[in-house]
Amino acid sequence: MAGHSHAKNVMHRKGKSDAVRSKIFSKLAREITVAAKMGMPDPAFNSRLRLAVTNARAQSMPKDNIDRAIKKAIGSDGENFEEIRYEGYGPGGVALIVETLTDNRNRTASNVRSYFSKNGGAMGETNSVGFMFDKVGEIVYPASAGTEDAIMEAAIEAGADDVESSEDGHYITTTFEAMVDVAAALEAALGEAESVKAVWKPQTNTPIDADKGATLMKLIATLEEDDDVQNVYSNFEMSDEDMAKLEV
Repeated sequence: MAGHSHAKNVMHRKGKSDAVRSKIFSKLAREITVAAKMGMPDPAFNSRLRLAVTNARAQSMPKDNIDRAIKKAIGSDGENFEEIRYEGYGPGGVALIVETLTDNRNRTASNVRSYFSKNGGAMGETNSVGFMFDKVGEIVYPASAGTEDAIMEAAIEAGADDVESSEDGHYITTTFEAMVDVAAALEAALGEAESVKAVWKPQTNTPIDADKGATLMKLIATLEEDDDVQNVYSNFEMSDEDMAKLEV
């Protein structure tokens, strides 16, 4: 297991989450509704729903909102969302995976394609870039959860594959299949995680400079603003100096 600083491609997301709280809640609620529809509407008997509720609580989503999202799944008049993954390339040849939950695939496909084309990218076919990523489990704890050594020890005990610690927090990686079991073991040792979810982790990164990085960040931000888009993953890598230019 290796401990090293977490990839910079999460930095731009952390600061924005507070500014778009209502949009975050909306996306979390949609995931809860879909998870509840796919199995039992009780988190105790539905692992995907349990993870969705955990992630919602970590974002301080009110209990009433969570209960409402679950009840929406039980009602017969609720929307039917489907999961669709889009892939493509952004500025500088950076690979992007866009996960959506939508009740109108034509609208979502049209929107995502336009975001790519207007921001120096191009949408590709399914698996045009997916083969460059691995689907893994990611369990996130705040930096305050413990020292790097303590988190590493707990992760090894829980059966995790890797830990990346930085001032932003501790990012623990597991296989997708082991994610739920590892998360349960870590919760017993460290308390409730900040988030537990399946993510697309790049096998290799694509370096870009500040100019292309600025356009890429605009593309990612535009994608994330869309109500149908749940997650955006990329394989870009930028130097600290270039990243600092974008944050000015």
